[in-house]
Amino acid sequence: QVQLVESGGGLVQAGGSLRLSCAASGSIFGNNVMGWYRQAPGWQRELVALIADDGSTNYVDSVKGRFTISRDNAKNTMYLQMNSLKPEDTAVYYCNKQFRPRWDWGQGTQVTVSV
Repeated sequence: QVQLVESGGGLVQAGGSLRLSCAASGSIFGNNVMGWYRQAPGWQRELVALIADDGSTNYVDSVKGRFTISRDNAKNTMYLQMNSLKPEDTAVYYCNKQFRPRWDWGQGTQVTVSV
């Protein structure tokens, strides 16, 4: 069972940037497509970015052109660079596999974007 620890969140003004990290206790790549998810209060958790083992990426329309997902295989770590942040990006951000069975969810990292 891989353990996931998200970090890097915080409070930022609209238009600002943050870089999130997802540190894993074991290899998170290989055949796994990894993703960043977010959950805002009162909303379901949504998938916002994906990265496959071959490095290919995919994004939900609302973050395209603003967010960049990347990974460091040697460090078993995944990143989410978030630029031009908007108040609607406010949420708790999590990382996990795209497909089930997923690993246990980490505690997430809170991102709050003020107007």
